[in-house]
Amino acid sequence: MRMGWSLKTGFQWRLTSWKSTDDPSSGDYTYRINVNGLPQFEMLKRGSAKTFRTGPWNGIRFMGAPAPQSTLFKPSFVCNETDVYSEFESSRYDIITIFTLNPSGLIQRLQREKESSTWDVMISYPHDPCDYYGQCGANSVCKSNKDPRCQCLQGFVPKSQEEWQLFNSTSGCIRKAQLNCFQEPGFLKLSMLNLPDLIDFCVNTNMSLEECKVECLKNCSCTAYANSDVRGGGSGCLMWFGDLIDIREFEEDRYVQNIYIKLSASELDSIKSPVNKKILLTVTVASVISGLLIAGIALSIMWKNRKKRRGLQSQEEDINLPLFDFSTIAVATGHFSQINMIGAGGFGSVYKGNLSMGHEIAVKRLSKGSRQGLEEFMNEALLIAQLQHRNLVGLLGCCIEGEERMLIYEYMPNKSLDYFIFDDDRSFLLVWKSRFDIVLGIARGLLYIHQDSKLQVIHRDFKTSNIC
Repeated sequence: MRMGWSLKTGFQWRLTSWKSTDDPSSGDYTYRINVNGLPQFEMLKRGSAKTFRTGPWNGIRFMGAPAPQSTLFKPSFVCNETDVYSEFESSRYDIITIFTLNPSGLIQRLQREKESSTWDVMISYPHDPCDYYGQCGANSVCKSNKDPRCQCLQGFVPKSQEEWQLFNSTSGCIRKAQLNCFQEPGFLKLSMLNLPDLIDFCVNTNMSLEECKVECLKNCSCTAYANSDVRGGGSGCLMWFGDLIDIREFEEDRYVQNIYIKLSASELDSIKSPVNKKILLTVTVASVISGLLIAGIALSIMWKNRKKRRGLQSQEEDINLPLFDFSTIAVATGHFSQINMIGAGGFGSVYKGNLSMGHEIAVKRLSKGSRQGLEEFMNEALLIAQLQHRNLVGLLGCCIEGEERMLIYEYMPNKSLDYFIFDDDRSFLLVWKSRFDIVLGIARGLLYIHQDSKLQVIHRDFKTSNIC
């Protein structure tokens, strides 16, 4: 059986699901080959809404389709002036294999021995969240084995920070710096990705990659380009205009197809020269969502061997704790705008910030009324810098200028645990496995600071708001 199109007659071979397992009338899902521009498989729900796609044919394979896991059948794809279709041939006479679309929208390849009546599932997809269409919104990448799963493309930031922090966000991302046609932009090369959906695009099979780049630079609306065919070192030109939709990351590197994302010159410079390469991700005590502790405020420090303060000061040369300029932190936090305030207490306030290079930070700004002097502040910062554990939030550095005393931490985007467990709707987002992982993460972090670290630290402000 074929799936595809007869370009001569316009006839289409496609799969349509049953209404239910007991009702063979037409159901909600259709699986077909879309021949608009470059062929790609796609699944539609109720005729129009995409729920899954493979990515375009690159001359060797459909990048988003699962690779064959069996030698029981031999797939083939034909694309010429008269026909575009996929088919497969069985490799063994004693095995029957079929390709189905079930009523719930699962594409499955089944097999059974001729003497048996039982079908076994060989392949089933979509099988992970990143398989579903547009999972993370525009200009973002879905990464199945990463946390968080949705990440903005380099050079982009979340369109809505509030929505982005929730699970399964589809709000997408926007550019950090808008493109200026009068200033020469550049391109960022990315690999191991399924190419964006073919929505607003053009394809020219006769152009080289360099010619494709030149054409994309000429057109202010062009946002990315790639080869349309990877065979023989690559050929053809595929250009996208507007937002880039439905990108996911792959771990396999077979038939890699690079894509080049257009960015402003300033943004490319910031990516090539990331913030202070000497930053040492040291840590402080604190909070969870998926077991990451964040900034605890009240700590009791107990030296195992009762070292005196001068003993600590003698170790300062061994600790790399970067100092940030006040002006840098002020700009990053919108001059400590109320909009960017994410916490407050007797110690002062905590602000979310974005450094010019795109790094997100959390800034703990001590109140002016704090009695802590410079020496006490530095001693506390250096103590915290000696605590290093995967379940403790990273201390990136500090800021000391005039009366200002600030600690700069890595930003934890998933909000605090109390944001979820005390809300009737959001609490359902934390399935039991997530809750169990959170408990384990907390326990490991506390065991480290209470017992396993060089310094013995007692966390005296342990609560759900200090877990993120």
